[in-house]
Amino acid sequence: MREDRRPRCSWAASSESMRRYHDTEWGVPVHDDRVLFEFLCLEGAQAGLSWRTVLDKRENYRRAFAGFDIARCARLTDRRIEALLQDPGVIRNRLKLTSVRDNARAALVAIDEHGSLDRFLWSFVGGKPLRNAWRNAKDIPATTEISDRMSKTLAKRGFRFVGSTICYAFMQATGMVDDHLVTCFRYKARPRAARRA
Repeated sequence: MREDRRPRCSWAASSESMRRYHDTEWGVPVHDDRVLFEFLCLEGAQAGLSWRTVLDKRENYRRAFAGFDIARCARLTDRRIEALLQDPGVIRNRLKLTSVRDNARAALVAIDEHGSLDRFLWSFVGGKPLRNAWRNAKDIPATTEISDRMSKTLAKRGFRFVGSTICYAFMQATGMVDDHLVTCFRYKARPRAARRA
């Protein structure tokens, strides 16, 4: 089997799982409510840790949280959360585990008001991906005015672990923002009218 030498964003080289995630998911627009909810929870779980740590536990999280079914997560009991605190397959932090239930409940309200979580979350970028043209990874911001606004709005609605840095990482992960470097094979030339995030 021939080695894949295509140029990538530098962070993708840390492991096979990170390379696969970079090549197939990161920056790809997501419009499925369940997947958006999954990423929101996983990005929150990452707080203070590396994305690789969370990514390597992703299947365990899916098992633990019923595939991130929003309605089922909203009904999580304290007893279930206590059981998950003993599960080495997830990050055993009570606040992070409880936040999945809180976020599910807040998501259900947003869905009721906006018709879908997709419509609500994508409204922060006007419903279309924002494509940047970064040449160096160090130039990519950790937060933007849009992630600040998203963070404040989500927190006000009862979402937890939604600081601006987490929101920007969420936007990158779900393709609301395309931050692939211009040297990366995944980079797509942005339309002339596209705005920077």
